[in-house]
Amino acid sequence: MRIKGRVWKFGDNISTDHITPGRYFHLRSNIQELARHVMEDADPEFPRKVKPGDIIAAGKNFGLGSSREYAPRVIKISGVSCILAKSFARIFYRNAINIGLPVITCDTDRIDEGDEVEIDVEKGIVRNLTKGEEIPASPIPPFMLRILEDGGIEEHIKKYGDFRLEE
Repeated sequence: MRIKGRVWKFGDNISTDHITPGRYFHLRSNIQELARHVMEDADPEFPRKVKPGDIIAAGKNFGLGSSREYAPRVIKISGVSCILAKSFARIFYRNAINIGLPVITCDTDRIDEGDEVEIDVEKGIVRNLTKGEEIPASPIPPFMLRILEDGGIEEHIKKYGDFRLEE
């Protein structure tokens, strides 16, 4: 699985409140409308300027806070194809994998907003095409990679009739 896109850069401790502002909590049953406000508390321009295939690069502890499963879903709906971060809140990480949104742990210090990157998800390599640099990343475990390749846990279960750990 390879992903290529333009980067949006964020800092440390981006919470689920930054991703889905609490004032829009009433929209959680209208996920498409909620996605129109994704990340606006971290960057007010993001919801209007994000394009399909774009990538988020962030610092430490991305997705901290509540266990809002719709936080990674609205990021995916907005068109973001992958999130790179130094670290993720555990529940956000699993929620992202479960909805089919790749999340890659790597050092994002040498990635800037607007850079073009290519990610080899299986090998755990991030290539900053703008700077001509290669950044090692933590590869996603094979069973999680399979869930991503199937489009998320729901599609995985539909495909196999159950949760499948081996080939």
